Amino acid sequence: MLWVKSFHIIFMVTWFAGLFYLPRLFVYHVMADDSLSLERFLLMERRLYVIMSIGMAGTVFFGLWLIVGWWWPMPGWLHAKLGLAVGLVAYHLHLNRIRLQLVREPKRYSHKALRWINEVPVLFLVTMTLLVELQPF
Repeated sequence: MLWVKSFHIIFMVTWFAGLFYLPRLFVYHVMADDSLSLERFLLMERRLYVIMSIGMAGTVFFGLWLIVGWWWPMPGWLHAKLGLAVGLVAYHLHLNRIRLQLVREPKRYSHKALRWINEVPVLFLVTMTLLVELQPF
């Protein structure tokens, strides 16, 4: 089971790297003025989204494997972590919605709003890590 846990962590790190970087690309995207830069950001955002989606899929797959093989029945803290994981998947999908909107309207969002969106994964990461390590309930 330690192999499964290791792969869960590896995919999670990949996913979070994308969750931290994609909104930052959005900030640069909306601040860009020339068409060459806009095209470059669209390409970078699309490729990053694919990579982070693979990270998300691996995280979910190995996380479910851990639940079935290790933590069944589930303790209370794991229920909370799963709820946060569902929220994180929703955030991931919301980032794709923003990405697709920026394809049509490059100036739809302000860079300030996107900077706030960039902070969301920090809350998930801190809360989920504390739940796993402290297992408070």
